[in-house]
Amino acid sequence: AKIIEIAKRLSLQAAKGGAGGERLCEKHQEALKLFCEEDQIPICLVCRESQAHRVHAVVPIEEAAEEYKEKFQAHVQILKDRKEKLLGLKTVEEGKSL
Repeated sequence: AKIIEIAKRLSLQAAKGGAGGERLCEKHQEALKLFCEEDQIPICLVCRESQAHRVHAVVPIEEAAEEYKEKFQAHVQILKDRKEKLLGLKTVEEGKSL
């Protein structure tokens, strides 16, 4: 659920940035180039130096997006596998009931 929420936030940020436009920090009007892993939000370089994020771990936003994309895809695959298993069990149980 946390990964989905982050993916939604990143998607919303991309949509707000427009087609091909850079997303800007609302506070500093600077490009959002970093991702604060502790707060789970994109930040600008000025925010990175602020008291709010100075001690937090940050990564380039592209790196964070790729990492969460991979995690999301892994979770989707797990859910697909579970679905197949459940459909198989359903078929077996329906056969028994007949």
